[in-house]
Amino acid sequence: MIHSQRPVALVTGSTRGIGKACALALARAGFHVAINGRDNEDGRARQQAMVAELEQFGIEALALPGDVADLILQQGMLDTVLQRWGRLDCLVNNAGTAAKQRGDLLEVTPENYQYCQDVNTRAMFFFCQKAARAMLSQGELNNQHRSIINITSCSAHSLSISRGEYCVSKAAASMVTQLFALRLAEEGIGVYEIRPGIIETDMTSAVKPKYDQLIGGGLVPMKRWGQPTDIAVVVDALANGNLPFTVGQIIDVDGGLNKSHF
Repeated sequence: MIHSQRPVALVTGSTRGIGKACALALARAGFHVAINGRDNEDGRARQQAMVAELEQFGIEALALPGDVADLILQQGMLDTVLQRWGRLDCLVNNAGTAAKQRGDLLEVTPENYQYCQDVNTRAMFFFCQKAARAMLSQGELNNQHRSIINITSCSAHSLSISRGEYCVSKAAASMVTQLFALRLAEEGIGVYEIRPGIIETDMTSAVKPKYDQLIGGGLVPMKRWGQPTDIAVVVDALANGNLPFTVGQIIDVDGGLNKSHF
């Protein structure tokens, strides 16, 4: 198998918001980038536009439409990356879902609970597993740091009883990170967790007036919304091995949201 001389990254959920910013940051850093989004007309159009945007940085980009919760499709995505470039150096597990509906914890249905688990936890676990196997098989190429970066949420540790199934899935995703970090430490593969706080994206646009008021009132000590680029700069640093002696590091990117204060 011919290996690309450039490092290769796969970013799930990468046609908008945090995932898009991460893919752009990695392209700027010289990675070939495989992106992922929904397999429908709008999703495919977004991905094609994103490929063109990424390739303006002089790298190659590839669209991998599909639902990351489908484990067979996961393997197909990874196989496509390896066939194209012969290597995978960085997996960014960004794809995720919110609770289908907010409401009383006592009314959460098994179906809605399982929906969050399938996307936010199960998909992440098995993508970590598949990526790790690929990285171990190829070894370290050109002294390039290998990494798995899991994007979770401040809800991995902060309680929100109106969307308990989401919080549980993100807490479990945090444990996924710790387990793979420990397993892969001796192999030289860094596994990290980024916990975004309140980030301004199209997914949070519906609650913007509410959070504008809360942020202005001091909920976030830095008194501003987070931006997707705030996450992307951390992903860039981790993917390039700038925290080489850390294992399972949890990085809160939340403007101080998780800090106890009164």
